[in-house]
Amino acid sequence: MLLLRNLFYWLFLVVFTVCFLPIVLVSMLIPKGVNYTTTFWALSLLWMLEHVVGLKYRVEGKENIPAEPSIICCKHQSGWETLAMQHFFPLLVFVAKRELFKIPFFGWGLKWAGTIGIDRGNPTKASQQIIDQGVKRKAQGLWICIFPEGTRIKPGFRGRYKHGAARMAQLLHMNVVPVALNSGEFWPKNSFLKYPGTISVVIGKPIAYDAAPNPEALTHLCETWIENEQAKIQGAGPFGPKQPQVPTPPLSKTRL
Repeated sequence: MLLLRNLFYWLFLVVFTVCFLPIVLVSMLIPKGVNYTTTFWALSLLWMLEHVVGLKYRVEGKENIPAEPSIICCKHQSGWETLAMQHFFPLLVFVAKRELFKIPFFGWGLKWAGTIGIDRGNPTKASQQIIDQGVKRKAQGLWICIFPEGTRIKPGFRGRYKHGAARMAQLLHMNVVPVALNSGEFWPKNSFLKYPGTISVVIGKPIAYDAAPNPEALTHLCETWIENEQAKIQGAGPFGPKQPQVPTPPLSKTRL
């Protein structure tokens, strides 16, 4: 039954994406039109995951979402949060590696929606790309979602938190909203199968961009809150850590 549900989900994803592409193209003629249409696409997949696969979710802290556009600093364990963040927050764009833009349909949608594409092979250039494009997205009234560890991290572990989100927050005067979740315990990395269960999402109170004197200190505040919440919610899914552990990583030489 699990395999059948997942096959139906993947079939829906492929057919719906191809059929929905003309609507996305037309929406390019309307200001923020692509953002609305790609958000609808994401919410449709989220609905399928919940009602077909059985991958549900519960959210704590929605009252902490501020009225003004902010930078969402989110734990990254699976592809689920790339869909769900568009449901929990107002219109947003992601910060992602530019290579994703080459993926047919999905990557094109990311680019058309104004995703901030960065060159991860060149940290200095990527840092400037974040700032330059971030200024434009803020002017458009869009939120910005960034995964500070830069890639998906196995449940129970942490990656090196990079400083791009904090640097952007302080330069653009945008507060940071931290988000913890345990999606990877139900949607393992590179897995065809998604498993039923209830993902926990915790949205923290905004951290003011001037709550710390520099990006490193602001990143530390955000990291501490996220990892403390991770310790509380991990271990609930079939792929959760058997013995929860969050080892402290070595200091990163990367300042992005």
